[in-house]
Amino acid sequence: MSWNLILTILSSAFSASIPVLLAGMGGLFTHHANVFNISLEGMLLVSAFTAVAGTMSTGSWVMGLVYGMLGSVFVSLLFAFFVLKIQMGEFITGIAINTLATGGTTYFMRQMFNVKGTLTSPDIVSIPKWDIPILRDIPVLSDILNGQPWLFYFAFLVVIPLVYIVLYKTRFGLRLRATGFEAKAADAVGIKSHSYRLIAILICGVLCGLGGSYLSIGYMRMFSENMSSGRGWIAIAIILLTKGQPLKIMMLALVFGFCEGLGMSLQGYEIPVQFTYMLPYVATIIALFLDSRKKKSVGNKKA
Repeated sequence: MSWNLILTILSSAFSASIPVLLAGMGGLFTHHANVFNISLEGMLLVSAFTAVAGTMSTGSWVMGLVYGMLGSVFVSLLFAFFVLKIQMGEFITGIAINTLATGGTTYFMRQMFNVKGTLTSPDIVSIPKWDIPILRDIPVLSDILNGQPWLFYFAFLVVIPLVYIVLYKTRFGLRLRATGFEAKAADAVGIKSHSYRLIAILICGVLCGLGGSYLSIGYMRMFSENMSSGRGWIAIAIILLTKGQPLKIMMLALVFGFCEGLGMSLQGYEIPVQFTYMLPYVATIIALFLDSRKKKSVGNKKA
């Protein structure tokens, strides 16, 4: 394996990790609010579609991001309505929303753009890439990190630190975690747990909207049926594996991105494309298996 190929894989790994990373950061808020939000997949998929639709209709990548976030927030409001207002089961609601997102985006793509399978167009305006002078002069880092869409840098330099500060260094974060730990006790001291859960779901919608938008107008510049391809489910698995810790979520998201980048690079070596597509999901299954074995071992020692 050549050095240039390694740098290409690493660059792809960082870029490919962003949708999972942002979805994971959003899912953190619902996790700490004790809301089992499995609609992350649907939020990513809807935002990826609305971002493409937005940029094609307006000619602006900024409006594409706005449309993407609005699409995901709409899904989050739908989830909140059924879970918080009607009090339906979180799991059933999430499955229904994910199914609706898959069918709905496919239907609207065919009706609005008369396209089946994959939507590509010169009218899709991608998120601009940044050439950072400081990185340009650093040999290895320049090849890996420079020239990425600006949302890439925003995710690592703003979103992750901000999520950590909000969750662990603010009154809002303390009350949100108290709500998730014991809602009745929080209500007894005047913390409106219902409101905090709603806010957590909406924040999740915004961050998933950024992740889905990055996927379609930043990372790929296209939309295809079922484009999220399980990234929302992987984000949920990462949240559970890390017990909702932001920095660990970032590390596991990078592992997913590395597997995806490796899979894409291996396609040029006559390896079946189905095998290369499997790599990120196989890595997730292995991580879940190892985590379950670790928990079982700890349980046996305590016994």
